[in-house]
Amino acid sequence: MCELLGMSANVPTDICFSFKGLKERGGRTGPHRDGWGVAFYEGKGVCTFKDALPSYESEIARLVSDYPIKSCAVVAHIRQANRGRVSLQNTHPFTRELWGRYWTYAHNGQLHDYKDLPVARFQPVGTTDSERAFCYLMSELDKRYPNKPRSRKAAFRFLQKKAKTLQQLGVFNMLLTDGEYLLTYCTSKLHWITRRAPFGIARLSDVDVDIDFSRETTPKDVVTVIATEPLTLNEQWHKMQPGESQLFRYGEPI
Repeated sequence: MCELLGMSANVPTDICFSFKGLKERGGRTGPHRDGWGVAFYEGKGVCTFKDALPSYESEIARLVSDYPIKSCAVVAHIRQANRGRVSLQNTHPFTRELWGRYWTYAHNGQLHDYKDLPVARFQPVGTTDSERAFCYLMSELDKRYPNKPRSRKAAFRFLQKKAKTLQQLGVFNMLLTDGEYLLTYCTSKLHWITRRAPFGIARLSDVDVDIDFSRETTPKDVVTVIATEPLTLNEQWHKMQPGESQLFRYGEPI
């Protein structure tokens, strides 16, 4: 299985601390050696870093973990391949355009009978079940709303329903964002935590690193982090239940 990491924040925030923990699981404290990727949003633009090497050994991952790229929406992934060979085109996260916005997605799990999923114009580039499922979601969304909907929140509610369809094909833990909203869906394992004032000290579980968030934030900051497994030792994470979905907007659970 792979591992997911996402962030939704009300102010541009870097994910260096959380990514340091995730990076260790890509080959050192975990078996996810088959590539990694992370996407940062800046307004409608998205900047993506990917590497087919294990994140623990990747110089690009080391750069990302040390360089404070600030964003309000982030999706990251470390891969343990089960569908599709180890290659850059099979490395998450995946991005497609719809209604003049970039949509970015990452998946943890394994699906069966996925090759029959209709994708219309959203053709996969690689050969994973994950990317095929993403193309299916975008195709269904495009079909449901041939014109841009007035409410993107309604579009995400529609995606929640379609995620339940994919759950019937196997394990489908997912992150999906358009840069403003971030949707999570859990079928086996996913956790999240919302940090707000008063901020305290957090300690990573995979490497001896801690941070005092009170020195890095303002009292108005709201930052939600989503991960397959909790990344810190001394904080209370919300464990999602099978079939549970949660939508976030600028850090706040909706």
